[in-house]
Amino acid sequence: MKKLVTVFIAILFAFSMTGLCFAQAPAAPAPEKKMEEKKPAKEEKKKMKKAKKAKKEKKEEMKKEEMKKEEPKK
Repeated sequence: MKKLVTVFIAILFAFSMTGLCFAQAPAAPAPEKKMEEKKPAKEEKKKMKKAKKAKKEKKEEMKKEEMKKEEPKK
């Protein structure tokens, strides 16, 4: 009887370890997803840089307009 219980426990242990191995995510598709995620991030960074440049240009234009307005006052 002890031998049967020992074999039964060993089989359950083997099944539990096998289940953990199959539950893991496959390693191959993960890098492909990361590559796809990086592409939109680069595009977003480019858009943010363009937006910052546009804001800087607007600020410079405002400063130029203020300087033009102040010159006749003198």
